[in-house]
Amino acid sequence: MNLQTQHFFISGSAGQLQCALDSPEGEIRGLAIVAHPHPLYGGNMDNKVVHTLVRAFIALGYVAVRMNFRGVGSSEGVHDHGAGETDDMAQLLQHMQTLYPALPFAFGGFSFGTFVMAQLQQRLLAAEVIAAERLVLIGTAAGKWAMPVVPANSILIHGELDDTIPLTDVFSWAREQDLPVIVITGADHFFHRKLQHIKHFVVQLWHR
Repeated sequence: MNLQTQHFFISGSAGQLQCALDSPEGEIRGLAIVAHPHPLYGGNMDNKVVHTLVRAFIALGYVAVRMNFRGVGSSEGVHDHGAGETDDMAQLLQHMQTLYPALPFAFGGFSFGTFVMAQLQQRLLAAEVIAAERLVLIGTAAGKWAMPVVPANSILIHGELDDTIPLTDVFSWAREQDLPVIVITGADHFFHRKLQHIKHFVVQLWHR
């Protein structure tokens, strides 16, 4: 699947933010917003796991949009430890909803991006406005950041051999919420040579 990416900018509170949009070829069924891993450790919107999530959402008929966090690529500003990044993702959601006002939307994130998108979901729920229909969390940042509670239908995928975010930390966080965790055997944090499993599980589980 070759992505036909459109690049654009939106204005955030810390300056211009670089974004990318990919669309399915057929009927558009929803909107997905995908967040990348930690910007201080090389994370950006072209990360391979992020691309895999984008491809999964496109396969489901979703328009997929992603953003370089503050200070990454051509995005202005500096890293804000998740607070400003959550604000920026809220701004991106608002922008996309003006373009696709009638579509349901979903959130996806990898590593630090799971923290940002889970925070945004909690913000929407607390405001009692329409929230994401589902979250896809890859390499959930449990133990690294204060991961909030997430909805029961969230899809959690983690690598068995992840030494950045240990699987035991994810189990401890998920256990309190009675959330299942899909474990990819032999996978490290970046799912080297295991990326195909992410797309497979997201597509297969989406409508269950």
